Amino acid sequence: MFAATSLPSAAVAGDKPVVRIESGLVAGATRDGIDSFKGIPFAAPPIGTLRWRAPQPVAKWRNVREATTYGFDCAQTPFPLDAAPLAAPLSEDCLNLSLWRPTDVSAMAPLPVLVWIHGGGFVNGGISPSIFAGDAFARDRVILVGINYRLGRFGFFAHPALRKADADKGRSGNFAIMDQIAALRWIRRNIAAFGGDPGNVTIMGESAGGMSALMLLTSPEAQGLFHRAIIQSGGGRVTDFSNRSVTEDQPGVPSLEATGKAFAARNGIEGDDAKALSRLRALPASVVEGGLHMMTSAQQRDIYGGPSIDHRFVVGSLETLYREGRFAKVPVIVGATNADLSLLFVKTKEEAFAQFGDKSRAAKVLYDSSGEGDTPLVIAAIGADRAMVEPARFVADSVTRHGAPAWAYRFSYVADSMKSRVPGAVHASEVPYIMGTVDAKYGGATTGQDRAASALMHRYWVNFARTGDPNGGGLPTWQAYSPKTDALMELTREGRAQPGPDPRREHLDLVCAVTSPETCPAR
Repeated sequence: MFAATSLPSAAVAGDKPVVRIESGLVAGATRDGIDSFKGIPFAAPPIGTLRWRAPQPVAKWRNVREATTYGFDCAQTPFPLDAAPLAAPLSEDCLNLSLWRPTDVSAMAPLPVLVWIHGGGFVNGGISPSIFAGDAFARDRVILVGINYRLGRFGFFAHPALRKADADKGRSGNFAIMDQIAALRWIRRNIAAFGGDPGNVTIMGESAGGMSALMLLTSPEAQGLFHRAIIQSGGGRVTDFSNRSVTEDQPGVPSLEATGKAFAARNGIEGDDAKALSRLRALPASVVEGGLHMMTSAQQRDIYGGPSIDHRFVVGSLETLYREGRFAKVPVIVGATNADLSLLFVKTKEEAFAQFGDKSRAAKVLYDSSGEGDTPLVIAAIGADRAMVEPARFVADSVTRHGAPAWAYRFSYVADSMKSRVPGAVHASEVPYIMGTVDAKYGGATTGQDRAASALMHRYWVNFARTGDPNGGGLPTWQAYSPKTDALMELTREGRAQPGPDPRREHLDLVCAVTSPETCPAR
């Protein structure tokens, strides 16, 4: 079996850190006691005949490969208002990862590994944004690895011509999830060369990355590749993203193959033979991208599907899998921001309250007791609770009920420079605090309180990556979730760690009662 080894940094001119991995030597960069290795391929370029194929092995190289700059982020149409703008060029040739470690790493004391899965609705994102850099974790002796995965129609595509070709023996459709699993397998085989412990790996994702973590916990193909998980605003209830099938149409939810056939037809490609597949793979990348991004994906529902049930990598609806306990029983941190993403597309408060059916009057009392609440804020609060906040509690409850520990959190802190501009912590706003990159996010507007809030959250995450428990080091005690206590750790708007019962318990109980009452916490 291959054994990866690390070489002395003086092995290359310029005193760069050099590591031998299964495919060859890589030379990174050192700055302020941190080594970084960027743009390391973990799979062959998925281009040409490898477009819409499972990730294939990397070809070995002879010379030392420079790993000092980010590789390509995955082909996509950039999202104009992205809070984490990309810093690398885009390409289909994007299956690479980057990692950060302390310079004085020792093979005698392997370090815990934290694997970052970026968000972006499965259509945007990458590992190059400055707020995703892993220096802060490396300073705290945790190796951070950021991974890329195919996006949009490059990452999620099915077609009868692909199924008939069947070059990968049934592996078709969820190429992005296959990429994530391939990266985890690469980490298991190679991370020891960087001083990491392949037996102490935590996956961490936000938004689409959080949903990815939820899917990886349930995927038989990912079992044993990681040992705990952090889910940030990852949902967990029924959505098209977790309830679509690769091959079977459902009422109102076309299969991934149906959307693939519609996309092919729109581009003048009919049939399901080898010629049709060849023409699909010959389409320019810009055509496959097709203007798909976070703001347009809803308008492309007929020609794009996203993650879909294939019974191998994605084996069922997330809500069903977690309700039935069909997931890896590992420690979990799960939570959301207090003004998180809303998927409730209504215009009036009455339409929002109507979502609660015969409990609409109770919803008015909880969400707009005076009747004078700002309409967009009331709608946003209901939408966030339904899309992210209550599903996070559902996941914590399911994990606990089936015998694994879970810690629930709510991120409510707002940067000092933003407090007068936003009503709460919006979707993804916790990321730079956890990463320890608030200065990269807010620049000269960053305050001491912002940095203190970041240090607090970051230390909980470091502890969890090390031991599977966020507590320790003099931090306020964060109790594990229990349905009886609804224990939660909130980082408040003022930047305090406030453990205790969930202050929105009644709101979430009401949401659960009208959406999935059989799954509400038993008290």
